[in-house]
Amino acid sequence: MANNGRRSVKAKKGPTIGTGGHGRKALEGKGPTPKAEDRPYHKAHKNKQLAERSAAKRPGAARGAGARSGPKGRATEEVVTGRNSVVEALRAGIPAKALHVAIRIEMDDRVKESLKLAAERGIPLLETGKPELDRMTDDAIHQGLVLQIPPYEYQDAYELAEETVESWKKGHVANAPLFVALDGITDPRNLGAIIRSVSAFSGHGVIVPERRSVGVTASAWKTSAGAAVRVPVARAANLNNTLKAFKNMGIYVLGLDGDGDVSLPDLSLAKEPVCIVVGSEGKGLSRLVRENCDQIVSIPIDSAMESLNASMAVGISLYEISRQRAAK
Repeated sequence: MANNGRRSVKAKKGPTIGTGGHGRKALEGKGPTPKAEDRPYHKAHKNKQLAERSAAKRPGAARGAGARSGPKGRATEEVVTGRNSVVEALRAGIPAKALHVAIRIEMDDRVKESLKLAAERGIPLLETGKPELDRMTDDAIHQGLVLQIPPYEYQDAYELAEETVESWKKGHVANAPLFVALDGITDPRNLGAIIRSVSAFSGHGVIVPERRSVGVTASAWKTSAGAAVRVPVARAANLNNTLKAFKNMGIYVLGLDGDGDVSLPDLSLAKEPVCIVVGSEGKGLSRLVRENCDQIVSIPIDSAMESLNASMAVGISLYEISRQRAAK
């Protein structure tokens, strides 16, 4: 019997003849939608790639507003995290490299002000995914805002002193060179307050040791209330050698200590080139630093008070030197 050219095909399980199973694969779907940062055509993906390339060029991020470490432990970069901290840093005029803002961030007054301040100062605004913000801050609470702070460019302590002395001798600087050196101080707020006092009383710089000492961090910038822009901070590879070099330049080295040889009101060297050295509140001046001082100066205080905060002691000393210099 004719079948008009048709032939019967026995049904079987699996894909039909000629489909190669494509029909079944089409029914399976494509799975969950990839994250924005994993989609090559999405802006978040490009931001992630840029961040990864940038991260490859620098050491790992620090937590909160801590410094990132470079060769020999030197600070290379810092981040300020959290809405309150970021807006306060921007208000204080802290130098910033970029402001990272989370994608689809929930706006509030702090975010709006941060964006406004950053735009006014020309700070780049980068829309960044949460995973990258978490990585940058080492999983600190950032609330969708991260401010990148560039590393502070320290001057060389010897070169700063030499240039200042030379300028003074030529009459380009009105007041005799006046420096403050820190011995064992690790609190950035103390450094910021000292920078502010040095600026207020016409000082020429602050000297910090390279090791076991505070550096110019975001906290120091903020406490200085902008004075860190005007007062140079210089690093000394070895504080004792630097103090010896200062003395060879004609700079008198005065250590601050409660058990001093000279009371501050009786200081006779105020009008000369001077470097004040202050130690930590607990330990005071180290033995070698003390030995390298021309005089140990004490500030008269009530006997009930054991010692003064380092920044307060520096402020009082600078005021007295400034007062004596003005009374020419």
